[in-house]
Amino acid sequence: MKKRVLLIVGGGIAAYRALELVRLLKAENCVVTPVMTEAAKAFITPLSLEALSGEKVHDALFSPTQESEIGHIALARSADIIVVCPATAHLMARMAYGLADDLATTLLLASSAPILVAPAMNVHMWEHPATRNNVVTLKKRGVSFVGPDEGSMACGEFGPGRLSQPEVIRDAIFSILAPDRSLTGKHVLVTAGPTVEALDPVRFLSNHSSGKQGYAIAAAIAEKGAKVTLISGPVKIPAPKSVHVVQVSTAQEMLAACEAALPADAAICTAAVSDWRAKELASSKIKKSSDEPPTLRLVENPDILATLSHHQKRPSLVVGFAAETDDVVENAIAKRLRKGCDWLVANDVRVGVFGAERNQVSLIDSTGVEMWPDMEKTDVAQRLAERVSKFFIPS
Repeated sequence: MKKRVLLIVGGGIAAYRALELVRLLKAENCVVTPVMTEAAKAFITPLSLEALSGEKVHDALFSPTQESEIGHIALARSADIIVVCPATAHLMARMAYGLADDLATTLLLASSAPILVAPAMNVHMWEHPATRNNVVTLKKRGVSFVGPDEGSMACGEFGPGRLSQPEVIRDAIFSILAPDRSLTGKHVLVTAGPTVEALDPVRFLSNHSSGKQGYAIAAAIAEKGAKVTLISGPVKIPAPKSVHVVQVSTAQEMLAACEAALPADAAICTAAVSDWRAKELASSKIKKSSDEPPTLRLVENPDILATLSHHQKRPSLVVGFAAETDDVVENAIAKRLRKGCDWLVANDVRVGVFGAERNQVSLIDSTGVEMWPDMEKTDVAQRLAERVSKFFIPS
């Protein structure tokens, strides 16, 4: 059966690339119904969209002609997916606030179909707190995003904000219409967040890990059909859908939970595990005195990544993460060999990675180093999930 795509074209310089997306979707035997905002018509013509799609372009909320042919409610209900390409900052703001002041936004409210947004705008507009908040709001409602990419802008600036390639958007559409369940039957263990090592009943040793990257990876792996066990340190993130979460605090508890979860086909260790813990836990609060500060006697925590990499029940694929501040790639290459894992994902934590929504990583394996561009942590997760899928089912 042909898939019906309702394509909403926003008013940005990247609108011309929507024409190529239509061509690609038609080649996949999709029915593409174009909807244009008023601003979109300043960049491309309705005639171009009609010629490529073979369908009438809809652009007016109150049009007797269009309403007599197909009402906007029927138009919304007939779609298998709604794609907003390009999505400008203004259009996403109207979506986030639930406005219905033109045909495009009315259709977005009137439809229960999945929505895919492909943003394109100036880098400063994309990074503005208002836009970031709108993106978070839309994602919480289940709206999917593809991109934006990093690169040169039409205005001459450089950074995230470029529309993703039409081929990438097409693939994102089909990943929603026909989800990839290639990891069905696999069990994947994921660790995430910090560990917390108590010094006394009040104080502890820990780190700034938010758990966002690990939770995103667990969600992306689960979307591909895998059974996912997420061993999580203390974080303030809702449990991903269809993921079994085991809450722990200390490194010893995390290791015990990991071993209890074995056997697993893959282990992805994103957790920022404390390297040290107190040799002896003080039974009461350590008091400040006028003398020298107290001496803390520390002992080394178990190395979870190394333990899983050499375990009797070793998963077929073991992936580690390395948070580095200096010589990122060089240290990560050495760490992979030292730990014995198959892949190591390294990032530079000096650039505000902890708690942020974006990440730039390098993937190191036995063949070399693969530099990934700066992207949303959810996109890093999707890309890593694709790699895991290809490991088990080579193309």
